[in-house]
Amino acid sequence: MTEKFTLTGGARIGMANATFPFADLFVNKELLKINASIVGNLVFQPKDIISIQPYTSFPVIGNGIKINHRIENYAAEVIFWTLKNPNSVINEIKKTGFLENLNSEISADDLEILKKQNEGGFPLKKSVGLFFMIVWNLLFLSDILPFFLQGKTEGSPIGIGMNLAIGIIFVSAVLAIVSEKFRRLILKENRNFDDIKKFVYFITFISGILFIVFSIANINK
Repeated sequence: MTEKFTLTGGARIGMANATFPFADLFVNKELLKINASIVGNLVFQPKDIISIQPYTSFPVIGNGIKINHRIENYAAEVIFWTLKNPNSVINEIKKTGFLENLNSEISADDLEILKKQNEGGFPLKKSVGLFFMIVWNLLFLSDILPFFLQGKTEGSPIGIGMNLAIGIIFVSAVLAIVSEKFRRLILKENRNFDDIKKFVYFITFISGILFIVFSIANINK
């Protein structure tokens, strides 16, 4: 029996998908965790699992394991993508004793897991996710709609609105990295920076580049 098993890959949670390497799998005797950053952070106890089976959508790049579970607040479809043979991954999970640990006694750790499960897999507060979605769309539309309504056929719709939208994302990502207070503001109660770390670093890099590109485009108009 192995004490724990960890693996980096991708994940599909419901309709959302995190590509490699933005998802991590962690399994020990007591729990199985899938951390797919902003896509979702899922925690399972052995009693939550119906079965774990190999899953293939495309050869080699579309291999994974499908987690069939009983948690109502989680998306029904949970798949962890891996470049490894899915059967070998399942065997490694079995070696931890996770699939054999059916102890029904509730401990303090169990209660913490139940809290996370009741909150669902999305790590950000719903109000925060809604705020970013609304602000992002409004700022983009403030550039796109006038461009097409004026019947322009040349140039680019990139304007101050788009640049400001990217800037807000960049600043928010930086704040999430450096400010514990900001992390408490955007994350659900039982979540921490590790749950979104990979995505935040990635989005900081991408949004920083886009902000520079959009700023240059606006200056050259």
